[in-house]
Amino acid sequence: MQQAFNAKTTADEVLDGLDLTGTNVLLTGCASGLGFETLRVLTAHGAHVIAAARTLAAAEQACARAGGGTTPLACDLADLASVRRACAKVIATGLPLHRIIANAGIMMLPRLEQIDGIEKQFYVNFLAHYALISGVLDAVPRHAGARIVVLASEAHRRAPPAGVELDNLSGERGYEPMRAYGQSNVARILYARALATRLADSGITANSLHPGVIGSTALFRHLNPLLRGVVRLFSKTIAQGITGQYFSDCRVATPTHVAQDDALGERLWTIAAQLTSRQAS
Repeated sequence: MQQAFNAKTTADEVLDGLDLTGTNVLLTGCASGLGFETLRVLTAHGAHVIAAARTLAAAEQACARAGGGTTPLACDLADLASVRRACAKVIATGLPLHRIIANAGIMMLPRLEQIDGIEKQFYVNFLAHYALISGVLDAVPRHAGARIVVLASEAHRRAPPAGVELDNLSGERGYEPMRAYGQSNVARILYARALATRLADSGITANSLHPGVIGSTALFRHLNPLLRGVVRLFSKTIAQGITGQYFSDCRVATPTHVAQDDALGERLWTIAAQLTSRQAS
């Protein structure tokens, strides 16, 4: 019988008996918060983590604190040139990526900020991760149970009615912090669904995950919802074949209607491909 966990259960207790030796993980946002705790727990149980942060110094500091097998990586998600350099370095390691955890993100910028004419939350939370995963996908082994986890949020329910305003990616029309943040999360959920479709015959699963709301960094000592979700996506408690789903509280959940709109997801994919290609030229 599966052990019951609660808010006071430590991540190490949940991972007890789970040996991740030989598992290579690419993790974004490793320097602080949930990302750092994910890094610490995974390395403590044998995983080798390619730990990405905005600067190499921040990644190195996080890796030194976490201990275990790590490779620090500079990846500034506000700069697609930095993302492309990070992809090249990941590929150059020659390591197969058994897991990718797209954790990093920014939230509710009080004023409109843009990068290359694109609203910053959309750019960092979705577009840069699209570019990163696309750039390292060849390193993910097929038919070996590899998994891609894209963090999203229940805040996707606060997105505009259209889900993603494809004609307003600049954010200049009626910018509101929560709406923009919600839109970036709809984009991440749709991206995971579209990626799962493309990987359907590869043996690779792609899912999105709501990490829960953590009000204090002191709670990082305990098992938080992100780690429960990551652990379960690492273990065999969820069927290997589940893909393209949205998880909340370790269960398959139902996102908003627009976050299930695969036609919108396909249009979003096309636009993301065009934007990342344009900025590479």
